[in-house]
Amino acid sequence: MADRPRPIDEIVADAADLAQDVAPDLDAVLLTHYADADTLDTIRPGETDLETVAAVNRAVAHEMLEAGVEVLVQRADRAAFRRWMSGHDDTPEHRWGWIDRDRILRGPAAMELLGVKGVTAPPQLTFGTAPGLGADRLLDAYADEDSHEFDVLVQAMMAASRTDILDLAVRKLSERQGDEAADELNWVLLVAAEGAAIGPSGWAELVALPVALSAGPPPDGEALGDGLRQSGAFASTEELRLLPGWRSPDALAALSFAAIRRVLTDLVADKPPQDLPPGDTDDLTRRGFGVLIGLRIDWDIPVWEQIAAATPLQEGDDEDPVETPEEARRTALFEEWRSKIFQQTQGCVPLALVAMSEVADEIAAFLAEAGEQTGGLAEIRDFVAMARQEAGEEDIVCRPEVTGDSLELSLYTQSGRFLDSLTMPPERLPAPAAEMPQLIEAFVKIR
Repeated sequence: MADRPRPIDEIVADAADLAQDVAPDLDAVLLTHYADADTLDTIRPGETDLETVAAVNRAVAHEMLEAGVEVLVQRADRAAFRRWMSGHDDTPEHRWGWIDRDRILRGPAAMELLGVKGVTAPPQLTFGTAPGLGADRLLDAYADEDSHEFDVLVQAMMAASRTDILDLAVRKLSERQGDEAADELNWVLLVAAEGAAIGPSGWAELVALPVALSAGPPPDGEALGDGLRQSGAFASTEELRLLPGWRSPDALAALSFAAIRRVLTDLVADKPPQDLPPGDTDDLTRRGFGVLIGLRIDWDIPVWEQIAAATPLQEGDDEDPVETPEEARRTALFEEWRSKIFQQTQGCVPLALVAMSEVADEIAAFLAEAGEQTGGLAEIRDFVAMARQEAGEEDIVCRPEVTGDSLELSLYTQSGRFLDSLTMPPERLPAPAAEMPQLIEAFVKIR
């Protein structure tokens, strides 16, 4: 005897219970709306019960909204789905993971599409005209390290353009605890200004690509950004939009957190950011570094179908994360792109893609590493100089050998007498081991 289909009420109730269970772990969730049974059957083969799917969506949306989770809705399109699947294996995981970035709704429009009514979102925080009370409330939350209220208040104040409250909080902290404490709070606000739950996917953040420039005009920033996006160095859930113009690290460091948040909202709205004047290319070359600014959009949104299929949600692992093979592959592709840019631009070195607030630290780390590598080259020069003393009047030659990422140098007299050898690990080399002979032959003959 064939199993009877489960009643719709039971299916909907189970979905609502699951939504209640997982909501505390989510900031946002993506539901898929199907306009007709054919579209449902295309994306979820064998399922044509449009009424049940719509009822589940409404129940899940209701529970998520009640818990303060943002609900995004994508309008399923068969043609777009087929195009996406053409590049993926036909597995349930890939079907569940499909996100149509061009057809996502949020807010009242999303709820109207689902037919959800009578659910009121949690009230938005409001702040009085005078900033004093808000500043005091913010500082109280800042002092409570176990509370999440501070982050909520900061984002709400920035969303409401109430940077006057944030400014006052910094000044009050300076009066109470000194400039060092105020500087620390100001830094926290700078970092908070860089990212927010806005944009097409629910989260967007400002990023920066610092580049060590070689002599001459800076390279074409737009071409460099296009190459980075096409390098394969980013996950499919990351969307990167880099502005073409170069910016000065000093100009970025001078931006207030209010200006940084305006840059973020301008880029999300696809508008030129007024707070980012183009850098002076001559000045950039003299200082040695230029920065490309961009927007990174996170499309790693929990999709309801994935949640329902993987019940219960996996608990986070407290151990240090281990780089996955896919992450290692992307790291290698990024390094390959950097090496290509170095060769194409006669010496420009892209650093890591970092948050805008981390530009100065990234450049400082690069300079420290470059200093160590320059010291490595000086070590090779001293090694050659000592060998010349031992060789007397005979000319010397160098036989380089690359072993993995390391470089072994063996020195001989012209007649073949062995003098000495030196092994240099990659962290002490100013260039990849395979490229070192070109540098070394400037001061010793290579054999």
